[in-house]
Amino acid sequence: MNLSEAGSLLAAECARYASIGWMRGTSGNLSVVVGTSPLRLAVTASGLDKGEMTSSDVVLIDASGAALSQGVPSAEAGLHGRIAAVSGAGAVVHVHALAPVLAAERWPSGVVLRDLEMLKGFGRSAHDDVVTIPVVPNSQDMTVLGDAFEAGYRADTPALIVARHGLYVWGSDLHQARHRTECLEWLLRFIIET
Repeated sequence: MNLSEAGSLLAAECARYASIGWMRGTSGNLSVVVGTSPLRLAVTASGLDKGEMTSSDVVLIDASGAALSQGVPSAEAGLHGRIAAVSGAGAVVHVHALAPVLAAERWPSGVVLRDLEMLKGFGRSAHDDVVTIPVVPNSQDMTVLGDAFEAGYRADTPALIVARHGLYVWGSDLHQARHRTECLEWLLRFIIET
């Protein structure tokens, strides 16, 4: 996949998330892997309204988040690179949905989910399976966030909540990452509201 193709995919996904209020203002960012040896990602550019993104509003980055093309990548680009490198994900979604932030406030040591059918959409069993979504403290230092992510990483739990910030979910591609994000947001809303 080239940068232009990745940009088209990322712009379409951003428009979708912005339309449901998960990327308000210029918040949130998405990435997709465009090369694996060495690792290269296309990530949404910083400071732009995600509902108005175009295919050219992306930046090519390396695994550390450093820009390899024109433009300024999202401030969280380094965490996207770290997640992709550690998990082998093909895409990473970072949204500012309210439910994950509220859940992290209530359960700061991790959000436990069990016996809910929607867990299947998150890649887990609906019953007799306990899923704990890691919660890490917020930081503006992506190395600190990356270390916290890696310390709590589990291959069978493709998500991370950054306290008082937002949600990161990953998958093999943007569609799987979106589906997992939608399912996890529903699960988190359910446990908050019950």
